[in-house]
Amino acid sequence: MAYNFESVETKWREKWEKENPYKVDVDKNKKKFYCLEMLPYPSGRIHMGHVRNYSIGDVVARYLTMNGYNVLHPMGWDAFGLPAENAAIKRGDHPRVHTVNHIEMMRKQLKNLGFSYDWDREIATCFPEYYKWNQWFFLKMYEKGLAYRSKRSVNWCPSCNTVLANEQAEGGKCWRCDSEVEQRELEQWFIRITDYADRLLDNLDKLEGWPENVKEMQKNWIGRSEGSIVKFKVKGIDEDIEVFTTRVDTIFGCTFVCVAPNHEIVKTFIKKGDKADEVKVFVEKINKMSREERLQTSEKLGQFTGFYAVNPFNGKEVPIYLANFVLAEYGTGAVMSVPAHDERDFEFAKKYGLEIVPVIAPEKDFVYKGELEKAFTEYGYLINSGEFSGLKTEEAKKKMNQWLEKNGLGRAAITYKLKDWGISRQRYWGTPIPIIYCDKCGIVPVPYEDLPVELPDDVEFTGEGGSPLLTSKTFLKTKCPKCGGEARRETDTMDTFVDSSWYYFRYIDPKNNNEPFSKEKVEYWSPVDLYIGGIEHATMHLIYTRFFTMFLHDLGLVPVEEPVVRLLTQGMVIKDGRKMSKSLGNVVDPDEMIKKYGADAVRVFMLFAAPPEKEIDWQDQGAEGALRFLTRIWNFGEENAELIKAETSLKINELSSSGKELLKKLHKTIKKVSEDIEKRIHLNTAIASLMELFNSLSSFKPENKMDEIAVKGVFHGLVKMLMPFAPHICSEMGEIYGIDIAKWPEFNKELAKDETFTLIVQINGKVKGRVEVDAGIDGDTAFELAIKDSKVAKAIEGKAVVKKIYIPNRLLNIVVK
Repeated sequence: MAYNFESVETKWREKWEKENPYKVDVDKNKKKFYCLEMLPYPSGRIHMGHVRNYSIGDVVARYLTMNGYNVLHPMGWDAFGLPAENAAIKRGDHPRVHTVNHIEMMRKQLKNLGFSYDWDREIATCFPEYYKWNQWFFLKMYEKGLAYRSKRSVNWCPSCNTVLANEQAEGGKCWRCDSEVEQRELEQWFIRITDYADRLLDNLDKLEGWPENVKEMQKNWIGRSEGSIVKFKVKGIDEDIEVFTTRVDTIFGCTFVCVAPNHEIVKTFIKKGDKADEVKVFVEKINKMSREERLQTSEKLGQFTGFYAVNPFNGKEVPIYLANFVLAEYGTGAVMSVPAHDERDFEFAKKYGLEIVPVIAPEKDFVYKGELEKAFTEYGYLINSGEFSGLKTEEAKKKMNQWLEKNGLGRAAITYKLKDWGISRQRYWGTPIPIIYCDKCGIVPVPYEDLPVELPDDVEFTGEGGSPLLTSKTFLKTKCPKCGGEARRETDTMDTFVDSSWYYFRYIDPKNNNEPFSKEKVEYWSPVDLYIGGIEHATMHLIYTRFFTMFLHDLGLVPVEEPVVRLLTQGMVIKDGRKMSKSLGNVVDPDEMIKKYGADAVRVFMLFAAPPEKEIDWQDQGAEGALRFLTRIWNFGEENAELIKAETSLKINELSSSGKELLKKLHKTIKKVSEDIEKRIHLNTAIASLMELFNSLSSFKPENKMDEIAVKGVFHGLVKMLMPFAPHICSEMGEIYGIDIAKWPEFNKELAKDETFTLIVQINGKVKGRVEVDAGIDGDTAFELAIKDSKVAKAIEGKAVVKKIYIPNRLLNIVVK
């Protein structure tokens, strides 16, 4: 019978739909494994990036299930967000209709690919039974002082008509639509994520299963800086400017102070200053620039305010400027400017003709001659710094901080680049913030028993005039829970990153109506053992999820501080060397590929083409090659069906030499593929090993009856190992040939053993031992095995290893002193 992938895949898809073989529950007699891929936004159709992400997870989930693990492998939908609302505005329908239709379409596509999800755990974040708990968590944060309302400068996307968090406006562009981001002052709801900054930073060292680049990105985003807060009095008005500096040792060289154009004190400068008009014009000009433009522009722009600040250390009056490169949300929104020792300040001082005073010298007794040609930014010795002159930088910092604190003019301080998470969104399709405003009682949280606050249907989607919730007659007006008087609801909805910051816990107990999840179930299933998703989520989603888990841990709801043990960031799927895009005409439709080559072939090629963390350049001929590989295995089974089905037992000692080699190949392959999947997640090399094994099997010529029996064993082992990659065809062959595909094959350690060689071990060039080891080992492994030898151990006892020289498969020379 010829291999018909369409009929085979349809058969098993229907069978799995009916039986749900991947349903799991708590089983304390089994070792658990929580395998999770980042949940998709229901945009209408899955793309090839989804196929790759979910195929990687499916291989791991199926492999571990076959190895006896109790594997939780769920799927759901990150279903709130702007695209659905924008589509509703465009078409005149409701975002819910748009979203639900897309979910149905995408769910069908995922099932067509044969992913082993427990669909009984499916969630969609846009339904009240889910977002009720977003509101519940918000109220808990409000009680703890972590959720608060404040007026401040925020990122505003003029196209999406909503506020963006800093992480969503990186690069000065909206993360959704790529529009230039503006700065606006608005009353917003914030979550005090900065209270967790140190934990978020310190815990990174515990995340041994996370890629170093992701941890580095998070460190940079959190941006911890140690320095000093210094108060500068403003001459003529009863106000201070606080600056944060990491170089208080340079303060005697401060010749001007720069503040952000939207710093609070600027209002006073406009109200009381004689340069109010110039200041106003400058503020308007800078507010039209994006954050990124302000930070990266080579042109340093400034405006003198007409006011002077007093340096607390020497009483010197220095001019106060507005500057485009100072941001209100970074540090204190003000900086002391020391042009002699900061490149940016040096450029600014040169442009505006400001004084440049050197106060740090590279050596003691160093004398600067003439004008500085550039800033000296290194550490050194203080000069021109009063009683602190002659001190080295580090010592001066300590003494200056002590002086500040003693005189009530500042203190040692730590600041962060990370800012509080602005969660207010002026849109409809999100979780309503459970807050009521009463003229008598002020801000009143919605009582827990009144949750969820549901989205109303009587709204108008125009894309103008703020949140559509303002147009609802049933939502806006309400009664105050405290006094019973007239009140109004908050019309901002939550940032959709709130939805995806804790969903992995809801999968554990998705139908619980009384609490967000059962503590007992969470204690069994958490943390997530493997999380798979794109590197683009490193500083948004992954920071928020870590914060949320820490908060839930502090509430006593979850047993872990960190949500994920091991993180895998898969590479993009591109086409013709470029990112897939409709405008480029190079988008590959998964449905078309499945129809043309079958789901199994698409999965196999997607996993074979590159290591998971690298890009894949999609090639149709690659999927065609994968289909040929699967068809060859199918045909081999057909041609040898009688032999493969036979009730026989293998006697190794009766195999021919070539039969033994084939059997060794099988067991080496089982060992390697097991390690490739479980330890390294090198799925491309695992498939390559399976291809090599099949080539050895298909070219093997049995020399006796026992060799024929070996063919059966190798074929069975091959199909079992191929099962996680190509589940439909393997399930069919398992049924036809009586192969137990529910269990992963075990390897015989002796048969799987590599060839060995005698490793000669030298100490400082003299032979001290000989050790029998496996061929092909690396230098580190050779060293570990060598020092276990008693003679070698004695020879290096009490000595320091200076160098290790390894000649593969021959010699190791350990240099000691």
